[in-house]
Amino acid sequence: MHSYYRMVCLSPEGDTQGSESFYQPNMAFMILFLLLLCLSFILNTTNAQPRNSIIRPGSSLSPNNNSYWLSESGQFAFGFYRYGNGFSVGIWFEKIQQKTVVWTANRDDPPFSRDVTLLLSTEGRLIVQPKQGQEILIASASQLASSASMLDSGNFVLFNSSSAIIWQTFDFPTDTILPGKRLLPGQSLVSDVSETNHTRGKFLLVMQTDGNLVQYPLDSIEREAAYWNTETAGAGDNVTLNLDSNGTLYLLNATALLVKNITEKASVSGKPIYRATIDADGIFRLYSHSFNPFDNWSIQWSSSENKCDPKGFCGVNSYCTLMDRDPVCQCPPGFNFIDQGQKDLGCHKNYNVDACTRKSEQMFDFYELTSVIWEDDAYSSLSSVAKDACREECFRDCNCEAAVYQIENQSCKKLKLPLRFGERELSGQVITLLKIGAALARGGERKQRELRVDFLIISIALACLTLAFTVIVAVGVLKYRSRVREYKRVLNVGNNGVVEDVTLRSFTFDELKGASNNFVDEIGKGAYGTVFRGVISNDKRIVAIKRLEKVVAEGERNFRNEMKAIGKTHHKNLVQLLGYCYDGTNRLLVYEYMRNGSLADFLFKSNLKVNWEGRIAIILNIARGIFYLHEECETQIIHCDIKPENILMDDKGSAKIADFGLAKLLMPNQTKTYTGIRGTRGYVAPEWHRNLPITVKADVYSFGIMLFEIICCRRSVEADVPEDEAVLAHWVYDCFKANELEKLVQNEEVEMSKLERMVKVGLWCTQDEPSSRPSMKKVILMLEGTVNIPDPPLLSSFVSSP
Repeated sequence: MHSYYRMVCLSPEGDTQGSESFYQPNMAFMILFLLLLCLSFILNTTNAQPRNSIIRPGSSLSPNNNSYWLSESGQFAFGFYRYGNGFSVGIWFEKIQQKTVVWTANRDDPPFSRDVTLLLSTEGRLIVQPKQGQEILIASASQLASSASMLDSGNFVLFNSSSAIIWQTFDFPTDTILPGKRLLPGQSLVSDVSETNHTRGKFLLVMQTDGNLVQYPLDSIEREAAYWNTETAGAGDNVTLNLDSNGTLYLLNATALLVKNITEKASVSGKPIYRATIDADGIFRLYSHSFNPFDNWSIQWSSSENKCDPKGFCGVNSYCTLMDRDPVCQCPPGFNFIDQGQKDLGCHKNYNVDACTRKSEQMFDFYELTSVIWEDDAYSSLSSVAKDACREECFRDCNCEAAVYQIENQSCKKLKLPLRFGERELSGQVITLLKIGAALARGGERKQRELRVDFLIISIALACLTLAFTVIVAVGVLKYRSRVREYKRVLNVGNNGVVEDVTLRSFTFDELKGASNNFVDEIGKGAYGTVFRGVISNDKRIVAIKRLEKVVAEGERNFRNEMKAIGKTHHKNLVQLLGYCYDGTNRLLVYEYMRNGSLADFLFKSNLKVNWEGRIAIILNIARGIFYLHEECETQIIHCDIKPENILMDDKGSAKIADFGLAKLLMPNQTKTYTGIRGTRGYVAPEWHRNLPITVKADVYSFGIMLFEIICCRRSVEADVPEDEAVLAHWVYDCFKANELEKLVQNEEVEMSKLERMVKVGLWCTQDEPSSRPSMKKVILMLEGTVNIPDPPLLSSFVSSP
């Protein structure tokens, strides 16, 4: 209707076709009528607030009926949301499945019970009224509020009778800013405790009055404690932080001139929404969301990529270190966590030192903690001293509880506890000398009596233990003799058979030649040699005999040692090695026989497609097998050739990893190895081609590629498909970004949440940078749904050519 009025006002002459006599007598009246209509339109449009979201005095909400006040488009909601064992009042994105709270009222107060009411009172105050007890104020303005509204900007406002804003949530931000919101000089954002606990956390983002945007620990707002800033100090005393609808974070001065673009315009397809939040881990991040129900918030920018950068992430006397890019708090020697359930609270001494008053009775030890830096809070400093001299100075000083020694400049700084802002650093130039106290050597007369009682108790306990030990030894000797007799019996029955669970059998070449009928029954061929079916003559056991053809020449002792190391691997998802042959130039391995062939046969050759749940089980089988090789077996093994042909299927349909015996072995104190390219094209990680160190993350990459093949039941590279689907990993990534994952499993009913989880795991595994890939332990947790999986970042190698 308003648009019609606008047309009339712009064209007051009306329709010139028609009766002239009609216009002449009524011209003055018509002009007056049209002017009144235009005035009415102008008055209506001057009130920019949506009338259908206006909240009048007397309006109320209750947690019992899940009621809330929506913005005009339904984008934002204001009201009660579930929090802990009760409810809080706040603002959240209503159109997004993932509950995302952007503002909380009285965030440090305990949750409300179910029997409260949120009311815009007739006195113009926004309050929470319990059935019993004192009302709680949510908002109050200096003027009488005649209405309120939840705006589409995410701002909840109170209006006076002239429809002017007299109070708004934008003036009292919590941890988030939204497009249209300005963080004014002196205002700050404070992180939440966690994603589910919206009370004030540890970190602060301040728009300082000197024009600098700075992040601090909440309890240390001083220049030395800052861990990130925009480097705009001196830009003026009226600089504001802004976020626009295109996802750009920027600073403006008082004259609306650009001071600095913190981020560039986000390149996100569609019409996403944005928010900028200082997260519970202390990092300021810009997020986008495309409203797809299967999507989560995507990180567009963050103030730091190192999650240990925020000072104070770990509490006092503890330090932060990264594990798989996630921050972990650790206690130094001589300290225990204050709370094992909340390790970020810090650590306390597990000893009692009173060096100043009990110096003669107290002994000390020093522990050296390398490559950890702390807050520079020294009460005394020495320069140009050796490390031993630094230790001696701290030992003599009863106030010194730790000393930080800088190797490069030979400086010694003496500190008192607590130590703060501990963080790993990689230079190796910093050594922390921790003064650790031992228990008192002597005590008073009462202490001696206690010791005598303790000695008596210990003596009785030792006597009981000695008796129990004697009985156990006697039983053990009898069992040992029984086992020896049984072992001899087994050897006598089948001296030429493979004795399982005792040791690897060393075969002669002639024995295996006879067992395989002169190597005629070929059942497979791989990169290292050919596999034949064989039967061990004595116990008629069917085995798989691999005749190695491309093995680097090495001494018999080295070969036997390698076989023994591999023989110690025992896992239900590994093909068991039963024996070997080292006979002249002949190298052969004897494995358990897997009659159902390889995973490649199941995926690419069989007419019977493995169902979705079966494929998920196979993926988990393989992941657990690789995890065992990487972290659980006595000698760490990098497989280097993970592919479907090296995954064999047993009688029950379980997957077992083969050929791990031919991979490069690492000693326990090693983490990486340099070697020539190994593996199969299409599964080889990028670091092979860059001549970079090869770590277990190379297997993670190959696993990711194979995961895609298992999901889609097709090869990683195929020629007889559309060009944009030829490289499977690229196609999977394109489908993920386009929210079209159903294309990957056409004509198959799958649970989309599980499919999305599998795809995300694969995309993380196939990241270009090895450090970005998860460990196999984390892969298993993600596959099982134990941990949340963030959206993987843009993969440069997966971007399709234009």
